[in-house]
Parts: sequence; structure tokens; C-alpha cells
Amino acid sequence: MPHSPIAYVGDAALDRLLRDAGIAQTAAAIRDLIDGVNAAPDGEDTDRWLLLVGETLPPAVRDQLLALRASIARPVPPEVGDHAARLQALRAELYRRGLDGFVIPRADEHNGEYVPLRANRMAYLSGFTGSAGAIVVLRKKAAIFVDGRYTLQVQQEVDAGLFEYRNLIEEFHGDWAAEHMLAGQKLGFDPWLHTVGWVERMRNSLAKAGAELIAVEGNPVDAIWTDQPPAPLGLVVPQPDAFTGKSSADKRAELGAELARSRTAAAVLTQPDSIAWLLNIRGADVPCTPLPLSFAILHDSGALDWFVDRRKLAPGLERHLGNQVVLRAPDELPGALDALGAAKAKVRVDPATATVWVSDRLHEAGATLERETDPCVMPKAAKNAVELEGSRAAHRRDGAALVRFLSWFDREAPAGGLDELTVVDRLLACRQQVQHFRGPSFETIAGSGPNGAIVHYRANEKSNRPVERDSLFLLDSGGQYLDGTTDITRTMAVGTPTAEMKRHFTLVLKGHIALATAVFPAGTTGSQLDLLARQFLWQAGLDYDHGTGHGVGSFLSVHEGPQRIAKIPNTVALQAGMILSNEPGYYKTGAYGIRVENLVVVQSATDIPGAERPMLRFETITLCPIDRRLVDTGLLTTAERDWLNSYHARVREALAPLLEAEERDWLDRATAPL
Repeated sequence: MPHSPIAYVGDAALDRLLRDAGIAQTAAAIRDLIDGVNAAPDGEDTDRWLLLVGETLPPAVRDQLLALRASIARPVPPEVGDHAARLQALRAELYRRGLDGFVIPRADEHNGEYVPLRANRMAYLSGFTGSAGAIVVLRKKAAIFVDGRYTLQVQQEVDAGLFEYRNLIEEFHGDWAAEHMLAGQKLGFDPWLHTVGWVERMRNSLAKAGAELIAVEGNPVDAIWTDQPPAPLGLVVPQPDAFTGKSSADKRAELGAELARSRTAAAVLTQPDSIAWLLNIRGADVPCTPLPLSFAILHDSGALDWFVDRRKLAPGLERHLGNQVVLRAPDELPGALDALGAAKAKVRVDPATATVWVSDRLHEAGATLERETDPCVMPKAAKNAVELEGSRAAHRRDGAALVRFLSWFDREAPAGGLDELTVVDRLLACRQQVQHFRGPSFETIAGSGPNGAIVHYRANEKSNRPVERDSLFLLDSGGQYLDGTTDITRTMAVGTPTAEMKRHFTLVLKGHIALATAVFPAGTTGSQLDLLARQFLWQAGLDYDHGTGHGVGSFLSVHEGPQRIAKIPNTVALQAGMILSNEPGYYKTGAYGIRVENLVVVQSATDIPGAERPMLRFETITLCPIDRRLVDTGLLTTAERDWLNSYHARVREALAPLLEAEERDWLDRATAPL
């Protein structure tokens, strides 16, 4: 945020200005508010937080509020610091508490992908900035567990002298802990950060060593994190029904009726994206995903208790919510769960996402637990017609922005002078010109040459690499728009690609096409389709260590469940209206990375001659050229070539009207038939 050019006049003077403007807040309260605002991402409009003080502010008040914020230091990124000293301090704290170890997950109380600054304890302790993982700290040993996406990243960010590198998928961290613990020793965990299933599995692992799993009150990492940021206060605003396709009242009535049919009194909602979807609201507490961190209890009547910090609600939001939504302070949640228990209510809790603290509190209070999926999950995943048309529109505009970027990249990259950070900045600038843009849907992955082989690579000043001739550049990015969320990966040739590069790219492309053209019966899961994308790589003795497809939200999380396409078994059947990614890849360590990603929508296939059961197929909604220069046409079948030519014709027809003449000329060349 740029610093205000106006000097701050002091709290006493600001108090007078606020009183004169009829604003009840004080300078001291606004300082606390700014601390929370600073703990949330800025977003595209760095001054939107002023709405939390008032809708219409006199210029003098506005100027002083901006000057006050400019004078307050931002939180230090959690990954910055002396990790050896922090690890030593944590061990001292564990010793003080009588614990022999502690588990630190990459999670907050909501088990979402993006966590606020204050909850990124893995980064604070180790320096690891990835989006998934866990750390186990014992008296004399410590290990960090990450999945295949972060194999290279963890080595770059985490000191091997402090933490062993372990694979999160291939080895349960409870088994590692049991291997290094003695009978009678105690391993602590924070019950706000783990599910019931995790606790049961961890206890089974520790039982082999005779060790004990202990729930702690107050996270030990927080005890040593002296400058831990406060909870974020990102602005919460209504999401208009014109984009959602259904009112919050109708959604709540339908889900309440579903609870009533199963004689369930209430459902505890712990996932912020479920609450955002259900209430038709969007927030700004975490990066890249428009979520307000909060909890809710949905009752069988359709009424809802929302446990949220009122300070982050935009003026007028209560009118949008209606009188069936009761605002309650976050610290009222324990009492509300106790009340459900006292009523001997049957309460739905999602065992996959709700923390053990929630389940234990309800159980101990006397409630009957119904361990079922969050009722918002499936209707949120299967988009309605309005949401789908919004997503298609967002992808058209996003595709035009990508073409503007790619035409620039093709002109500039071969001449030299570009680097990864320049590419990231230019792409963002292209998207910022697009209607309804609200920010990236995740931090852009821009990998030049060998950096492209790091699956979830993030360029920074230290790692920033120039764009070199005769190399590959992998660009994975997305945008959050009011009407949809995008996610696209393109691999671009800079100069002349080698025969090996073209072969590997084409094998990936063949898998992408196989999945894009799949026709499958209703009831099929994503894990049953995963091998379609991998088959050609497997035939060449190659593979990739990430999923092939993830669900995508509607101006919500770019990684949305429960649908996915991956090797890992998934029992959730694909349904019409679900949006997923199609993103096979190949990564040659130290050389280059390749990924081709489009988003697809599951839709009914009603034109299959002789079909004896309901069938489904995918509609590709991402619109952007695939680099023809990387295609080894000799490896394509006639059907695969036809698919690519047809896709490019569709891209050209959809995007040309949105482009200037020079950009259209580039698009014509980029989408010419093979």
C-alpha cells in the first residue's frame, strides 16, 4: 500500500474529527481495526477497508485514517526469522508443559487451503510456505512432511539440519512419531486444528510405541510467537443474487428442510466457503479466496446463527442477510454448542473438515452427532445455470486477457530481458483491465526453465530467473471475478524447443485431450477417470506427482471439493454442473516443467446413440491457445489433431471480438490449424 502523503495528526485530533463527523468509533478502536485489516490481504482496492469506519467519510477523516494506517507497521511474514531459535524455544515450551513432542499442521480452525497470517505456524517454525503439510517436533528430532508438489520447494526453504524431509502421502507422520518415541511419552496436538479421523489414526500409530496423544489448551507455537498477527478483518460484502442464481433465504430453506427430513436439528458449518456460499457473501480474510473466516450453525428451520466479528461487516450487510440470520460474536460458539447438547439435539458435523474440538464439545454437552457431509458441499459443487453462465463469461474475458499477455510475451521473450517476476507483473496488469476482476485466484506460478519443474513454484527476489532462449516457460495462473473463478496453465516455447521437449509436451497434451473427450456413465468418480490423462506418459515410463483435476468454485475457492480427479480413491460421483480442472503434466528436475490445464464442466451427454444409461461428458470452458510449436504432430492421432484444431477455432471465434487488431493477428497465427 502506498504511504499517505498526509501526516497523521494524532489520536486526540482524530477523535475530534470522528466526533464531528458523527462516527462513534475512537482512534484507539480504529487502531485495533487497522491491526486486523493489516493481517488480511489488501486485495485490488487497498482502501476498501474504510467502509468499516463509514460509508461516507469527510475528506479530512479519510485522509487521517489513511495516514494512521500508513504509520502502523505491517505484520512480519511468518516465514521470516531465525527458525533454529524458534525450534529451540518451542522445545523449551513443550518441556515446560510436560510434553515430549507436538504436531504442527498447515491448517487453521477451518481446515482450508489458505490460512491467515496468524495461523501459518508451519511457516513460522520452519520457513516452509507451501499450502499443505505437517511438522512433528520431538525432543531431539523434527520432521517436515510435504506431498510430491513440494519435494523441491521444501529443500529450498527448510533447513535440513533442523528438519528431516518426509513424504506426506507415502508415510503417515504418526508412524514416524511412533518410530522415534518411547513408551509413556506424550505427543501434544491442538484440537482446534485436527479432525476426529486424524486423532483416531494418530492414536493408533502411537499405540504401537506405547506413547500417548494429548490435546493441549492453547497452542504452544502461539506461546512463543511474540509478534503473532491478530485475526484478520477483511471486508465482508454481499454477493448479488444476479451472480449466485439463488437467494440465501432459498438456499437455507432447502437445506433446513433436508435436515428436518433426517430429523437433524442443526448442522455446524466450519468451512468458510460453505458459509460464504450459503449466505451469498464474500470476504477478504485470506489470500486469493474471497472468504470471511467464521463459523455458523444452520437450524432445521432454515434460520442460522453466524459467529463472526461484526467489525468486518460492510454497512448494510445485515439487511442483505435478513432476520433469520442472527449475528453472534465468535466467542459465543462454545455456549451455542453447549445449548445444542443441553437440548439433546441431533447435530450434523462433517468428519472430514470439522475439528475434533467441535465434535468433542458437542458430545460432552450431550448432543447426538450425525457424522455426515456438510450440507452445503454438494449444492455448492454442482453449479446452477446462472453460476455456469457466469463462469463461461469470466473465462471469455480471462481468455482475452491471456491473449493480450501471450502476444506480448511472444514479442518480448525471445529478445531477452524478461524474468519471472516481470512476467507475473505483466499478467496481473492484463487481468486488472478486465471487468469484475477482484484479484488472482492463487499466487501465480511462473517457472522459467528448471524452475518450471517445481510444481508449486513461486518466484521471489531470490529465486527469480531470466526467461532464456530455447527453453520452456510454465505459467499457471487464475483470476477471481465476481461471476467466476479461473485457473489455467500454459507451457510456452521460448525460441526453438528440443525434440525431447516436444515429445514430452505432446504426451501430456494427448492425456489432456483423452480426459477432455471422455464420455462416462453417471456414478463415475474422478479417480476412475484419472488414468485417461496419465496413460500416454505411463507408456513412456513417465508420470507426475499431483492430481489431474480439482474442483473449482464460483467466485470462491479455486480448489473446491469434494470432486477431484486423482490417483487417490474418491467416492464422490461426478455430477452435472461440477467444474473441475484438467491438468496433466510432466516435470524434468533441473530442466523444465510442462502442464496443460483447462477447466471443464460436467454436463449430460444426451446424444449417445443407443445409450442404455445416463451418460456424462466434459465441456471445456477455458479459452486460450495451446502452444502449437510444442506439438509433435507425428504423435497425434487424427482425432486428437481434430480436437486441437476445433478447440483453437472455438477460441478464435470467442476471443477475437474482444481484442485489438494486433492481438487478433497474433491469435490467428496461434490458432491456425495443424
